[in-house]
Amino acid sequence: MKAILALADGRIFHGRSLGTAGETVAEVVFNTSMTGYQEILTDPSYHGQIVTMTYPLIGNYGINLEDVESARPFAAGFVVKEASDFPSNWRSEISLDAYLKEHGIVGIQGIDTRALVRHIRDKGAQTGVISTVDPDPASLIAKAKAAPSMVGRDLVREVTCAQPYEWSQGSWVLGQGYAQAPAQAPYRVVAYDFGIKHNILRNLVDQGCRVTVVPAGTPAEEVLALQPDGVFLSNGPGDPEPVHYAQDNIRKLLGKVPLFGICLGHQLLSLALGGRTYKLKFGHRGGNQPVMCHARRQVEITSQNHGFAVEAGSLDESAVLTHANLNDNTLEGLEHKDYPAFSVQYHPEASPGPHDANYLFGHFVEMMQNFRQQTGRG
Repeated sequence: MKAILALADGRIFHGRSLGTAGETVAEVVFNTSMTGYQEILTDPSYHGQIVTMTYPLIGNYGINLEDVESARPFAAGFVVKEASDFPSNWRSEISLDAYLKEHGIVGIQGIDTRALVRHIRDKGAQTGVISTVDPDPASLIAKAKAAPSMVGRDLVREVTCAQPYEWSQGSWVLGQGYAQAPAQAPYRVVAYDFGIKHNILRNLVDQGCRVTVVPAGTPAEEVLALQPDGVFLSNGPGDPEPVHYAQDNIRKLLGKVPLFGICLGHQLLSLALGGRTYKLKFGHRGGNQPVMCHARRQVEITSQNHGFAVEAGSLDESAVLTHANLNDNTLEGLEHKDYPAFSVQYHPEASPGPHDANYLFGHFVEMMQNFRQQTGRG
């Protein structure tokens, strides 16, 4: 079946249908990772986005239900050069095409993804349409132009959980499956779900945390009533600026309990501290972003997925800037000067990897332990 990808600026790509027949409208972005496509598809941070994979062959190891990052795929659409029809992996349960069909995701294959990525890199991420039902390019371009921008939209409300829940699953072990948290985990962590990934929760469990996940709008007072040792601020989709309720709750939590934020959580913490955010031209998405950790004087290769960034100069002296992106010098991490709170823009929990920054979960545990001793709660 023929398919068309049309961008809002008029660029057209003709290809073949992948996944479900139909039409989808969203921001078109690209990810430079060679592997991890099912983790990308199921990352809630991709809600409202059509993801283009730069690696030319996608789907060659199929899909297994153990490696997903959420209950379902959240990407609005999927673009690849070539989708493998015959996956080969002992853990594979279903092909990529069948998985996309099962979840109603419209995709396209057989286009020049190099040309598309270069176009996005030069012109910037923009709204696009994938369609198998409308063969008129002019009509599709008009639909792309009429679609809302990412800026100013609160997408967190569309991906957060409806009710609190407990999480006890740790990391996957060959031959054993996923580990389980011990009955008496030493630390109690409340995790705000702004679009949280399962592997973040697994890493917290691995560090000895008993985790309660709460909806994004949960008042700070309710979180503190759970008497947590620490509060985690998760990743999530879209523009952080309109998520005012999260910023207000973070301000109320500062100094009362240790805080650790990743990706959107980093941006929300920065806004709560009086900073500003802005939209990047085409964002950072992939598993090969070099980041300098100033304290350790080491370069970490990191996994990233964000279209917005924190304006470093907007933060006052209460925020110590701890990490910087070596590609464009954008802010990648901060720590509060007076309160037990820190955050990073990248993903230390990255699955399938890299794992250079996994030590940050241990840093969070150390912070909780120190806070216990300082407050006499230990």
